[in-house]
Amino acid sequence: MKVLSVVGARPQFVKLAPIAKAAASAGVEHVIVHTGQHYDPMLSDVFFQDLGIPAPTVHLGVGSGSHGVQTGAMLGALDAVFDEHHPDWVLAYGDTNSTLAAALSAVKMHVPVAHLEAGLRSFNRRMPEEHNRVMTDHAADLLLAPTHVAVQHLAAEGLEDRTVLVGDVMTDVLFEMRDALGSTPSALLAELDLTPRGFYVATIHRAENTDDPVRLAAVASALARLDKPVVLLAHPRVVARAAGQGVALSTGALIEHAPLAYPDLIAAVLSSAGVITDSGGLQKEAFLLRVPCTTVRTETEWVETVDLGWNVLADTADEIAAGVSRARPADTDAAPYGDGRAAERVISELIAHAR
Repeated sequence: MKVLSVVGARPQFVKLAPIAKAAASAGVEHVIVHTGQHYDPMLSDVFFQDLGIPAPTVHLGVGSGSHGVQTGAMLGALDAVFDEHHPDWVLAYGDTNSTLAAALSAVKMHVPVAHLEAGLRSFNRRMPEEHNRVMTDHAADLLLAPTHVAVQHLAAEGLEDRTVLVGDVMTDVLFEMRDALGSTPSALLAELDLTPRGFYVATIHRAENTDDPVRLAAVASALARLDKPVVLLAHPRVVARAAGQGVALSTGALIEHAPLAYPDLIAAVLSSAGVITDSGGLQKEAFLLRVPCTTVRTETEWVETVDLGWNVLADTADEIAAGVSRARPADTDAAPYGDGRAAERVISELIAHAR
């Protein structure tokens, strides 16, 4: 059997790592297509190196652009890739433009599509990610859901017969990385003269927080006024946008820093007092590492993190400050994202459902 994975952004590379390992263990031929949606080496190439992922078979080199331009470029290129490789399955990951392009191209060419991380919903129709995930779910032949809540969402949309609960593959790689790091301290401690639990890790990248100059300035100002240093791991797009809008990303408590390789990111989170983010993946990673998280959004797909008290939603400066200064949540042994063996189940389901 041949599985063709289409990836293009940092969270997808993390999900790809355990899938690549599970495919190899099962003797499944695995073709990796990198769209080039994230083209900065720290958001792309280094993940393949650090997570032991085989080099991509195909690199489309799409790069940046508006949603329409980027998705259209991927569509045009993927048709030829699928025609050349004739996969038994196209595996689409998450909710990016790469996800939607993979699903649409495969459907048009009558190639079976499986959607990894199916069924997540923010119910915020302003988010491009929400459109991507909903359209991909309704186009796909097999929906690989990470949580019981995701299964319920798919059932409510009439997609229950295509749905399988497999668990969350990011949990697989996170647990492996956590165990490998052990008690190794974050390199940020020495680099920035920080103390363990004496700083926050922040990532802010979503359009609703960065495209409007007023909103970006408000978020940066809120982070700059917090009670501990805030290490902002800034995506190149956010750095450029802030510079163009005259928004300082190193002011007050706020410290601008380049994105970290995945092992360094996990080490930084483990050494921190908390996480401040608008990233879906980092919310969940913080919960799995039992580090308090404050999410700068009005909703989240990972509702379990909020229900269990390890994540709070914050929109205003006061809400952000209250979120990071709240008491540590109650310990829990809840495991809503699985046992760290989701990738094995994904490959087993692809084999079982192959035509």
